[in-house]
Order: sequence, then C-alpha cells, then structure tokens
Amino acid sequence: MHVCCHQFRLLFCFVFDQHFLSFHIVCGEVSVGEEEGEGETGWIEGAAILLSVVCVVLVTAFNDWSKEKQFRGLQSRIEQEQKFTVIRAWVKVIQIPVADITVGDIAQVKYGKVNDLKIDESSLTDKDPLLLSGTHVMEGSGRMVVTAVGVNSQTGIIFTLLGAGGEEEKRRMKRKRKRKKQDGAIENRNKAKAQDGAAMEMQPLKSEEGGDGDEKDKKKANLPKKEKSVLQGKLTKLAVQIGKAGLLMSAITVIILVLYFVIDTFWVQKRPWLAECTPIYIQYFVKFFIIGVTVLVVAVPEGLPLAVTISLAYSVKKMMKDNNLVRHLDACETMGNATAICSDKTGTLTMNRMTVIPEPEAIPPNILSYLVTGISVNCAYTSKILPPEKEGGLPRHVGNKTECALLGLLLDLKRDYQDVRNEIPEEALYKVYTFNSVRKSMSTVLKNSDGSYRIFSKGASEIILKKCFKILSANGEAKVFRPRDRDDIVKTVIEPMASEGLRTICLAFRDFPAGEPEPEWDNENDIVTGLTCIAVVGIEDPVRPEVPDAIKKCQRAGITVRMVTGDNINTARAIATKCGILHPGEDFLCLEGKDFNRRIRNEKGEIEQERIDKIWPKLRVLARSSPTDKHTLVKGIIDSTVSEQRQVVAVTGDGTNDGPALKKADVGFAMGIAGTDVAKEASDIILTDDNFTSIVKAVMWGRNVYDSISKFLQFQLTVNVVAVIVAFTGACITQDSPLKAVQMLWVNLIMDTLASLALATEPPTESLLLRKPYGRNKPLISRTMMKNILGHAFYQLVVVFTLLFAGEKFFDIDSGRNAPLHAPPSEHYTIVFNTFVLMQLFNEINARKIHGERNVFEGIFNNAIFCTIVLGTFVVQIIIVQFGGKPFSCSELSIEQWLWSIFLGMGTLLWGQVKSSSFFKLAMETQKEEIPEEELAEDVEEIDHAEGNCGVARILWFRGLNRIQTQMDVVNAFQSGSSIQGALRRQPSIASQHHDCNKYFYPYTCSVFLFYCFYYCGV
Repeated sequence: MHVCCHQFRLLFCFVFDQHFLSFHIVCGEVSVGEEEGEGETGWIEGAAILLSVVCVVLVTAFNDWSKEKQFRGLQSRIEQEQKFTVIRAWVKVIQIPVADITVGDIAQVKYGKVNDLKIDESSLTDKDPLLLSGTHVMEGSGRMVVTAVGVNSQTGIIFTLLGAGGEEEKRRMKRKRKRKKQDGAIENRNKAKAQDGAAMEMQPLKSEEGGDGDEKDKKKANLPKKEKSVLQGKLTKLAVQIGKAGLLMSAITVIILVLYFVIDTFWVQKRPWLAECTPIYIQYFVKFFIIGVTVLVVAVPEGLPLAVTISLAYSVKKMMKDNNLVRHLDACETMGNATAICSDKTGTLTMNRMTVIPEPEAIPPNILSYLVTGISVNCAYTSKILPPEKEGGLPRHVGNKTECALLGLLLDLKRDYQDVRNEIPEEALYKVYTFNSVRKSMSTVLKNSDGSYRIFSKGASEIILKKCFKILSANGEAKVFRPRDRDDIVKTVIEPMASEGLRTICLAFRDFPAGEPEPEWDNENDIVTGLTCIAVVGIEDPVRPEVPDAIKKCQRAGITVRMVTGDNINTARAIATKCGILHPGEDFLCLEGKDFNRRIRNEKGEIEQERIDKIWPKLRVLARSSPTDKHTLVKGIIDSTVSEQRQVVAVTGDGTNDGPALKKADVGFAMGIAGTDVAKEASDIILTDDNFTSIVKAVMWGRNVYDSISKFLQFQLTVNVVAVIVAFTGACITQDSPLKAVQMLWVNLIMDTLASLALATEPPTESLLLRKPYGRNKPLISRTMMKNILGHAFYQLVVVFTLLFAGEKFFDIDSGRNAPLHAPPSEHYTIVFNTFVLMQLFNEINARKIHGERNVFEGIFNNAIFCTIVLGTFVVQIIIVQFGGKPFSCSELSIEQWLWSIFLGMGTLLWGQVKSSSFFKLAMETQKEEIPEEELAEDVEEIDHAEGNCGVARILWFRGLNRIQTQMDVVNAFQSGSSIQGALRRQPSIASQHHDCNKYFYPYTCSVFLFYCFYYCGV
C-alpha cells in the first residue's frame, strides 16, 4: 500500500509539472491576488481556478496510477507464466514459478544428468563453471542444484549494485551542487569499502574501458525507461508544433488587446495617465495577459499522448483474454499495420496433437523389439502419455508432441514404454545427442553388459535415410540399403505420406561391437552414420479447424500469410493448401531452405537484396528451413523497396535459435506453451495458446488502437478549432472571452481524460478486417475525418456566434457582451457555455464513426465506459450550470433555455446526417473541382478584399476550408484549455462604430486567418 501511495504522489507531481496546468495555477494566483475591489467575493474566481486545477490533476493522476498498476499486474503475469520443473525431497517432481525456487532445489533442464549442455554466458564474462542466473540454455539438457537465489544470485548482485550505485550517484550529485567535493570524495571511498565484498563478485562484469563509461551506464540503467510507440511519438511531435502555433496566436491576441486599450483610452478618449488609476490599468493588462494565456492553453493538445496510452493500456488488458500476452506496448499498435505474417506450422497452424497414421498392422517380433526399445529410450523421459483428466476424454500428451505420437504408437501396439524405461533408467543412458534445428535428429547411446554399444536415432526421414547403409527386411534381417532402394522408399512411401500432410520420421539404429576401439563419442558425424533403418512412420498433426477461416480473414485484410517450417516440402505444401495459404492454380512459390539460399546468394555466397526481392513477393511456403533462413527472409522483406511502403512483418517462433528472427521482425510472437525462454524474451507478444487465430485477434486490436486514436482526434480537433476561434474572436471583438477560465477547465477535462476514456476504449469488431492496412506513413486524419472535423466545426461556430451576438434578442435577456469588470455571471454567456458543452457531448457520439458510416449509434451499448462517461458528463453539466454560480461563472437557466440548449446540441447529430448525405458529398466534390489551385494560392489578397464585403467573405470561408482540406499534409491538432474573464467596459460610441455585417462576418475571417497561421507555421 505504501508503494502504491508513493507512486500516486509521484504521478500527482508529474501531472502538476505539465505546462498548461502551470499556466492555470499562475492565472489562479493572479486572480486571487488582484481582486481588491470585490471584497468578500473577489477571491472566488481565482479559488475556483485553483480548485479546478486540483480536480484535473487528481483525475489525471488517478488515471495514470491505474495505468501503471495495470502494467505492474501485466509484468507479474509474465513472471508467473515462467515456470520451472524442480525435484524436491528427491522424489517429487513439480512445476513452480521461478520466484518460488529455493536453495537446495534440483532444477531440471529437460532430462538426463548432462547431455550436450551448452550455456550462453555472453551476458557475463565470468569463466566460473557454475550455471549463473541471467544466462540461457542454448542446447542440451541436465539437472542442477540451486545454490543461491534472490539478492545472492548473480543477477541479484547486479541489481543490488546498480541500485546502490544509483543512490550513491544521487548523493554525489547533491554534494557537488553544494560544492562539497572533498567531503564527497571521502564518503565515496567509505561506500566503496563497504561494498568491497559484493564488488569482488562482480569483477568479471567490469568494463575494460572503465571510468566514466561505467558511471554513465549505471546512471542510465537506474533511470526508468518509458515505452513510446511510433504513433505516440508522432502525436507528441504534432502537439509541440501546434503549441508553437498557439503561442503565435496568443501573442497576436495580447498585442491586439493592448493596442486597442491604449489607443481607445489614451488616443481616442484622450485620457491622461493618472497615478491613482495605475492599479486599474495594471488589472486590465493582467486580464489581457490571462486572455492570451487562454488562447495558448486552448491550442495546447497535451491530451493526445494520453489517449494513445489509455487505448494501448485498455487493449493490452483485453488482449490477455484473447491469449495475447503483450510484452512491449508498441507491438500492439504496430500489429495493426502488419502486411505480412511468417508463421510456424506445428502448433500454430496445426493442433500439435500428433498421431501415427495409418494405424500399424502386424509387425514382425524382431522389428518390434527394435521399435519398442528405440522409441522408449530415444525420446525424452519427460515426454509421456497420461490418462485423460475426465472420463471419456483423450489421453494427455506431456512433453514433445512428436515423441508423444511415437509413444502412442507403442501403446497402440499393446507395448508399454514405461516398462522399458524402468529397465533402462534415465541415468543409464551412456550418451545423448539432443535434437536441434540443424541436425534435425536425436540419438541415444546405450552401453550393453558385454561392453558393446547400440545407438538409436530418429529424425527427418530424408536426413536419416541418407545415413542408412542397411534396412531391416520383413523377417527382421538387415540387408544392404542402396541409393536406388532409398529413392524407391522416397517415391513410394515418403512422398505419398507428405502429400497428405503427414510428417515423416525415420527410426534407425547402429551397433558398435565390443572388440572394436572406443568410438570418439564427441564426433557426432562419425557416430551417427552407417545406420540400419528400422521404419518410416507418418505422423499426422491436424490443421486447427479455425485456422482456414482466420487465414482467409488475413488475406481479405491485406495481410500475406507465409508458412516457414522445418518439415518436408511436400508435407508443408499439403498443410498450406489445407490452411488456405496456397490455392490451386495460383502462381506462388514453395521452396526448401537450400533452394532458397541458392537463389538469394551470389557466386561469393553473399546475400543480395535484389535476389530476395525477386522471390519474396510470390513466396508462400519455405520448407526444411533453419532459423537462419527465417531471419534472412524476414530481414529481406523488411529491407525491401519493391512495394511503395515498407512491409510490416510479424513472425512466430518457439525455439532458442528463433530469437534473431523474432528480434528483427516488427512484431515477434513467441509460443507460450512450446516456446523456450529465449524465444519469449526476444518476442513482443506471447501467444498463450500457440494458436494462429490469436494473431488475427492481435491484428484486430492493433487496428482498433489506430481507429480509437483517430476517433479521439476527430472529436478533439473539432473542439479545439471551435474553442480557439471563439476565444480568439471573442477577445478581439468584445475584449472578453465568452468561455471563462473554470468553464474551459471543465471543457479541457471533457476533451482529454473523459473523451480519451470514452473513445479510446471502443471494443474491436470484425469489420476492422474488411479493409487493407493503413500503412506506416498514412496521415492520422483521413479525408473523411477532415470533412467531419471541418463540417461539425462550421455548425458549432455558427451556433456559438449566433448565440453570442444575437442570443440576448432570441431569449429576451440581458446581453453579456461589454459587461463591466467584475460583473456577475450572465444568463447570456451561460447559455453559450451550456450549448457549447452539449454540442461537444453529442458530437462525441458522432466521433465514434470515422469512415463515413451513417448509423453513429451502432454498437454504442457494447461500450459501457462510453455510455457511463456521456451520461455522467451530462449530469455534472447540469450541476455546474444550476448550482455552480459565481465559481463557475454560471447563472441558473430555465427549463425553456435548457431545452433550447439540448436541441442545439442534438443538432450536431442531425447535421452529421445532412453532411453525410449524397447531395452534400456531391456539392463538396463539385466545389473542390471548380476552384483551381491558382485561385487558392491568392490567400492574402482575398482576405484584404473580403473585409468589406459579406458575400465575398462567405465564398472565402468555403475556399479556406477547401484549401485546408486538400493541401495540409500534416494534421492540425488543437487542445482546449481555459480563459479568464477579461471583460472591458467599452464605450457605446466605440461599439456603435462596428457595422452589423462586419460584426457577423469578422469571426469567419478570423477563423480563416487562424487556419492559415497554423498552416504557414509549418504545422
């Protein structure tokens, strides 16, 4: 609990450090301090601003804290997924999480005492024979006794020293700032002495270069690393650019207000500067400054990265239920842009429940004895078949599935492999050559009582058959196995099996007589040769029933699925056809690994990208491939420049050697069941069910993240455009901001936290797979979205400015314009504020659709968060308007005024339908085609000419919209903020000089001017 509270405090301080909140704090303090003439009520506005800031900080910090808590839970889930098999009390074999391992446990690494055990200790330079935590088992098997855990393990010592070094670095910097270098040096030496014991353990880890590099590395290692996706980085950069443009608009606003006040007061009215009036003048200038800050804050879009984070966090949590354990946040977003998937076959496309097909017929006793012994001892002793958990269920396959299929063959032959294992225990195995992806075989050596040896081998049929010089006949006698006989077996046995999708395994043995010299057991190539073939078996691994439909969805979604497998090419081709990767009559390539390498390498054996580019577009199956071939293919596709946009590649892998391919891919999927720890560590997402359909779900979630951000952008940009224009024009025309500071803070809360929660948590639908990938370089805002943003902004601006300049006549109330300084809240401006918020609330429903759909309510009740936030926002808005009073600059409204506000707010929904109509679309297209580029380039002259002509102004408005729509390459994003009441008492003589046409046209001219300011500032 203490840790959670501490982290919440840190997040609270982090949110307070944001620039836009700093502006509001300054504004609040200024407002509290300057209200000398208001007496008892003067402090209310400033206090309300500060209170609103606290509310915004609390909500944002709580949201961030919830996100961090969720990520910590995800990390805990990842740690719990990593389990280890240990032996306790010397007899009990159990699986426990890594964190539960204790000193004295005997940890199993597959099977056997030590069989070709190879450890990758490249992460540690120590030459100690101990197996150290933090290293990886690359090959082989064995058992080890745990002698140190936690802070006493090698990894624990590293983290302990890093943590101590980080604390010491902080103290050293603090002492340096206080100019106490000598005392600091003494303390450093004392610390070094205190850590001598631990440091001795770390000697192998010291850098040979030493010195400052180590200090910097320690410092960097101690800093928390934040993940930032490509989309999040793009939005952050966009927010900075918009902020610069907002600063320009803010400066222009302040300059206009100051010049107007100075000219009107000291030039037109010819008032002298009196000493007793100085405090009043200062208040005016402070108000001008705060209004400028209002425009700036409105334009700062700090909520965009927050929306990305919320969407990713929500997606990651939901993806866990879809069997996707996301390790890196950016992988979720990247998967939405995937254009190619290189998938394994076994367990991913198939069920990974293997059986020998067809059922064995009568086998001669001599051959049967070889078969039973060879399969029993030459399969991992951890591979076994257990009774079904439920009556009538299938037997449980534990361990390697291929080996379980062979053990199942013995059970079908009414032979018990466990009897053989009891007779020849695991400890009696003389030598084991474990299976790896290079040799594609496994061999076990037995020492007989007479001193002779027998080796049993199993593996890929075409590889083992090449090492066979003899074959057992039907009566169990060994006869010569010639190349011609081998070719006959390939054609009559192996190829027919493979064409039906069966994996063919060859079983063989070899005897070493007692009288011969001791073989050189370390030379595997000389040992595993001259074999005698026992049998070739066909193992069926059925395609998962749901895989063909999933692959069809991928192809329809513009994603190319390729199979990369170590199986025989005929087996791979058959499975690919069953899955739907290959279709009869299509011109696609199926290659073996050796043929693939021959085609992509030049005479010197070097890989050429040009050669790969000729192959990969048509390649669909890569059989008999090694992990190196997979890495080469992935790298070649990613580095290719054949297509207009770079390919985004996802790869699946389960073996240790798949690590490079998983790292190189844009998104690496590791198998949660069959995958090794090395593969999982190199991956971005772990498939907890090893199922291809889970990858398709990851694609849906990735695209949903992109769409969720687009929905939020569509909503926020509309609010920003309207808010910036209203704040700017209100300040320049009426020397007042129609939306007050606290009101804009409420709008800011609606726009950022609440809207991001509502729109960024939409669940995905199957319709996401009906379109092609967006592409890596596609702009965030599509043409349809731009039309929605500008169209709804136009409607809202018309409503707001109509209410602002004519609302008092329509509702028969007092005007809120030109109100004196410190005037009480007016019904007029309250109606403007209420209608503005309700328009945003209903436009939030419009923002749910970004591809031009007419039914914006479709699936709305599937998102409980959205419905709750919209309803809750409406309730809070009622409370603010009816009971907010002076703190919220609101006056209580009547039922009739509320109904009109709701009607105008709902008008956004009706306007959305009108805007989506065929007539409106045709009008927009005609308008665009009728205006030449040359005319659109004459912006400045048209603005100057339009200032005195209302008709030309309306034309200019539409031309401005079209120019922005067609020529802006980078989307303009705006962030709502707040404004402070800066009302100036204007003289009637000055106000009367504004012509009606100018009064109503000026907002539109300013809006075009505002768009062009943002455009030419490089946004």
